[in-house]
Amino acid sequence: MQGNLPPEAQEKLEELQDLQETAQQVAAQKQQSETTLNESQTALEALEDIDEDTVMYREVGELLVETDYEDAYEDLEEKVENLEVRVEQLTKQEERVQEQFESLQEELQQMLQGGAGGAGGGPMGPGGAGGD
Repeated sequence: MQGNLPPEAQEKLEELQDLQETAQQVAAQKQQSETTLNESQTALEALEDIDEDTVMYREVGELLVETDYEDAYEDLEEKVENLEVRVEQLTKQEERVQEQFESLQEELQQMLQGGAGGAGGGPMGPGGAGGD
């Protein structure tokens, strides 16, 4: 029966599959951003416990370059702020995709139920029993 889907239903099904892929990609990006955010927050907290005169290095590509406390703190603080915004954006995007998915899923179900049996309770006719 799956091969007998009307073209509109097949199109909706393909859209659902695309949305599902998008949702998985957004979830993966969000997970990665949250992990990086947590690591950066932990580093920032650790930095607050370090004496400002301590010699520090930061990674630049494959090199470690000496940096001062204030630059390291400001860079890390900015990174945390940017990641918080990124996670918030991804959360909103995830919610929008989920809403679209649910709406499309509902449309597809209505389309398939409407095709399997008339909503008006009339006799099985050649279709087109109701208008828009």
